[in-house]
Amino acid sequence: MKNDLPDDLEITVPTALAGKRVDQVVAACMPDYSRSRLQQWLKSGFIQIDARTPKLKEKMYGGELIVVKLQAALADQVQESWEAQPIALDVVYEDDSLIIINKPAGLVVHPGAGNKDGTLVNALLHHAPELSKLPRAGIIHRIDKETTGLLVIARNLTAHHNLSAQLQAREFHREYQAIVGGVMTGGRTIDEPIGRHPTQRIKMAVLPDSDSAKEAITHYRVEKKFRAHTLINVKLETGRTHQIRVHMAYIKHPILGDQVYAGRLRIPPKASETFLAGIRAFKRQALHAKTLGFLHPETDEYIEWSADLPEDMSNIIKLLEDDLASV
Repeated sequence: MKNDLPDDLEITVPTALAGKRVDQVVAACMPDYSRSRLQQWLKSGFIQIDARTPKLKEKMYGGELIVVKLQAALADQVQESWEAQPIALDVVYEDDSLIIINKPAGLVVHPGAGNKDGTLVNALLHHAPELSKLPRAGIIHRIDKETTGLLVIARNLTAHHNLSAQLQAREFHREYQAIVGGVMTGGRTIDEPIGRHPTQRIKMAVLPDSDSAKEAITHYRVEKKFRAHTLINVKLETGRTHQIRVHMAYIKHPILGDQVYAGRLRIPPKASETFLAGIRAFKRQALHAKTLGFLHPETDEYIEWSADLPEDMSNIIKLLEDDLASV
């Protein structure tokens, strides 16, 4: 399996980061690695600034040369105690560089508090054991536990570096389908920054006046209107936590079934008992990562995949269509 990343990774500190601490600058320049891992590499001497080992809280002026002894750091790192488990995966495509997975609803991506096993990472380590040597088991981007659809996993360091750079440069093509509450009049672009909710820490929120909020841009268009709902196609320009869910709730068209952001159900007048039962039983966000495209890290050719809607979302759309036809 190919791995042609240099032993040393060199980065010049941007002047825009002048005044920031070393650990903050390194984290900003290497977003595909966790802050805790980068701090450990700094402490261990695997990251040097102008040929010396800096202190974590030292301030940068801009223009300094960061040298990361990448291969040595990755070889030395303490592996996470993630266990390989024989969990079924829907593998859409794989080669020596990457794996494309169609994730089902209910599958957590990474182990964490309350989900130490039974996750996508556990399944991937069983499917491709070499992923244990990569940051975050090679996973380039995430989707929420109850969201379905396509994810890409890198199989070697070269692919990981390449795909992470494409993602950071907003070069991934990502389209979602969602069922939202209310009847939309047409598509638009939502350009509103998102950050951690100031009082409800498990939630994100649109925070236009907060310095901690990050730019978030979502484009959507209407695919089909129903009596009290709309099927939309969504394109992500940025990839903030819960971005589509937060933006849709912000414009008063929350995603159907979202247990965090949706609020009350939208029920059309004189709806049938079958319709009511089906809508009320749908307890996850009706959101599906339908299309994923990018430049292949080995061939540099554009490649794209699509995944059909899962059965539960297709069933809801059929309910909505039947309700519309009954009027």
